[in-house]
Amino acid sequence: MAERRIIDARGSFCPGPLMELIAGMKMANVGEELEVLSSDKGSATDVPEWIKKVGHELLGTREENGVWHIVVKKAK
Repeated sequence: MAERRIIDARGSFCPGPLMELIAGMKMANVGEELEVLSSDKGSATDVPEWIKKVGHELLGTREENGVWHIVVKKAK
């Protein structure tokens, strides 16, 4: 299993974390997992909405000590 790529967007505000994820997805291979770390609460809704819209797979979302961990799998 490949290592999950971390996108550290802590300290960045909307739409920064989403834009960093989009850039990361462009460089990722199909099946690769990316984990966005965001201190912006809006990412917890913005990122999953974008994932659903573009057809990737949301593997999980959790908040830990004020940081959102959003795990995504590139589907296409």
